[in-house]
Amino acid sequence: MTETASSSNDVREQTGAQKNVEVFGLQLHNPVFFLAAAMVLLFAGLTLVAPNTSSAMLGSMRSHTLQSFDWLFAATPVIVFAFCMALAISPLGRVRLGGASAEPDYKTRSWIAMLFAAGVGIGFMFWGAAEPLGYHTDWFGTPLNVEPRTPEAERLALSATLFHWGIAPWAIYAVVGLALGYFAHNKGLPLSFRSSFYPLLGERTWGWAGHLIDLFAVVSTVFGLATTIGLGGTQAASGLGYLLGFEPNVWIQMGLIAAITGLAVISVLRGMDGGVKLLSNVNMVGAFALLVFVIIAGPTALIITGFGENFVAYLLDTPALTNWIDRPDLAWFHDWTIFYWAWWVSWSPFVGMFIARISRGRTVREYLSVVLLAPFAICVVWFTAFGETAIYQHNNGIGELSDGIVNSSTVLFQMLAALPLNELTSVVAIGLLVIFIVTSADSGALVVDTITSGGQTESPVAQRVFWACMFGLTASALLYGGGTSALESLQAGTIAAALPFTIVLLICCLSLFLGMRDEMPALRERSRG
Repeated sequence: MTETASSSNDVREQTGAQKNVEVFGLQLHNPVFFLAAAMVLLFAGLTLVAPNTSSAMLGSMRSHTLQSFDWLFAATPVIVFAFCMALAISPLGRVRLGGASAEPDYKTRSWIAMLFAAGVGIGFMFWGAAEPLGYHTDWFGTPLNVEPRTPEAERLALSATLFHWGIAPWAIYAVVGLALGYFAHNKGLPLSFRSSFYPLLGERTWGWAGHLIDLFAVVSTVFGLATTIGLGGTQAASGLGYLLGFEPNVWIQMGLIAAITGLAVISVLRGMDGGVKLLSNVNMVGAFALLVFVIIAGPTALIITGFGENFVAYLLDTPALTNWIDRPDLAWFHDWTIFYWAWWVSWSPFVGMFIARISRGRTVREYLSVVLLAPFAICVVWFTAFGETAIYQHNNGIGELSDGIVNSSTVLFQMLAALPLNELTSVVAIGLLVIFIVTSADSGALVVDTITSGGQTESPVAQRVFWACMFGLTASALLYGGGTSALESLQAGTIAAALPFTIVLLICCLSLFLGMRDEMPALRERSRG
């Protein structure tokens, strides 16, 4: 593979330059940039002009996808996780990204902070209290049709939440990041998703087959990030409305997203170290402080004992929650589990490429261990603290959550309102949401720009600014098109965009194995030495 990769580099140098077009100083990868930009702008324009029609179309696409392909979404995390485990325990786990002598570009603490901020930060803030409480109280159904507001419902509420946010998403992110990192850092191919398919496509990687793969990656990323930005913007607007006493409408939400997009542009202009890295570290400190506060101010004993209990429940309930055959809770399964699996798949090009860029110098075994386990450990602690606190308040008639969920966007702030220093902690929560959105938009712009510029990692800043603005525009379009059903609109867009990329993801696993297989002779030689 080393010689093959070298030859592929020569082809890239000969043909890749012809595929790039310079427009006003921008290095645009033709035709990926133009097709992706046109599709995003066309979708946003049609949605804003004809919101009812676009909402109906998204709903129809969502229904068809769920009815026909729920099994594919359900099976994908299982296959991908098994593949990750096989790589980690095999001799290939000793392969180092960047070569045998490569050193890590970032310290482990900053590395994990960037993983957390880019991968799940907004979701933790939005769903940390709302999702466990929702499952417990039968807000849009309960896992496995368990009787709501019972001890079994409480156990399944937390284990199902960990199931959605734990190992499964990070297995998907990990395999994409590993494929991108391996072919870029070890084989010298462009840092673009198409490079992961070179063992299967050969020189066709640089032609239309590669263009389509990159196009799928960009569209999937734009919708996945737009969903996240839409959720985060909705919650931040709801938090402001809750504190200041007004009801945020879609125009306020869109205005807040526009303002946050402006902050993301500033972050883009500051570069990786002055933008994403700095904001990730700030957010990690702020999120940790909020987490410690909830543990101390909430039902402390219940939270501490819940760490172990919820982890065990997660292990015991995972087989039943994974099964997609003859589900007794089909509506819940589609609305929650399949949406999450589609969301993670749609995020995987973005998070995977971002992880690949920051993980050079790590061995495959170290990479998989940290990327899978560190965020999962944070997940267990976070959802236990916030989920147990919200359920405790509901069960004991404390505060507004005693009546259950009316609006998922305000659950976090209603929970904090029943704790000391509620105004201060609510302001901190809104600040964290804003920074998480800015970090995700900045990171996503960096990733999409890398793909659409043919794998260039030092492309003009104006291109990243363009994509940061596109994320905000798409999120606003989805919210506007969804109207009062904005959450359903966001989900529908994500599920529809993720379907083709799910197939691409599974093929990527095969291609990565074929590429890494060539490392075996060198590994045996080093073992004998």
